[in-house]
Amino acid sequence: MNLKALNYFVAVLERGSISAAAKHCYIAQPSISAAIAALESELGVQLFARHGKGVSATDAGMRLYPLAKRLLNESKAIQSLFSKPETQVPFRLGLIRSLGVARMSMLLKDFTAACPDMDLTLVEPSEECDGRIITTADLTPNESFQAMWHDTYLLAIPPALSLALKNSIRLEDLQGQPFIHRAPCEALTSLQQLLDMEGIKMQVRARIQTIEYAVGLVTAGLGIALVPAIPALLDQQDIVFRPLADIELKRTVGLALPLGRPPTPQQRQLAALCRQCN
Repeated sequence: MNLKALNYFVAVLERGSISAAAKHCYIAQPSISAAIAALESELGVQLFARHGKGVSATDAGMRLYPLAKRLLNESKAIQSLFSKPETQVPFRLGLIRSLGVARMSMLLKDFTAACPDMDLTLVEPSEECDGRIITTADLTPNESFQAMWHDTYLLAIPPALSLALKNSIRLEDLQGQPFIHRAPCEALTSLQQLLDMEGIKMQVRARIQTIEYAVGLVTAGLGIALVPAIPALLDQQDIVFRPLADIELKRTVGLALPLGRPPTPQQRQLAALCRQCN
């Protein structure tokens, strides 16, 4: 069985479309389609159902997926077993805390796969680093910036709260509501300033730093939280997400690289991957 075809199959399934898989694999879409068609012919099954927004795996595709992943991983393990050790190049990447685990994990997986000789260390964005994934609010004049994600903010609400029955939330609706305070969060700072001007006070039930903990506490029914509308978060079935009617909160997340010196191969590779996110 062709390992390259299996790799294309996994890329299409994980990214939801042939075009996204082609960008990820740096190959033309017809080559991806031909490889998938050959794999379907070899196995005698249809692996994907085509629709307007891309493709989705059939039952046969979902059965093949874990087997293909295991076979590809074993192939990589065999190659690494017999490959010569290379000198590791250190790379320090600064990350803000509210990026979302799912999409950052995928990006870091692709980054490390593209730079096998790299020793990656994740650090706070305030530390010395070779690149930073930050919002425009944290950008300095000594950095270039490449936008990756444009996030709006929503209120994450436990379904048991009466607030969840409203289609849109006004500022006065937040009076006395139990709240999960997540900092640092530039959108929360803007919201708090507006609430203070209106004399509206929420009841802070917990103070945390990460989106994942905030969502976990909302799921537990502790209170509401202000979170960026990251697709993986919106898939939560036990949380109600609602917009704020009186204020539009947004942020732009991107890659900041230092100016004044030529980019390293690792910086160029990271920039190429980040361009695919936009």
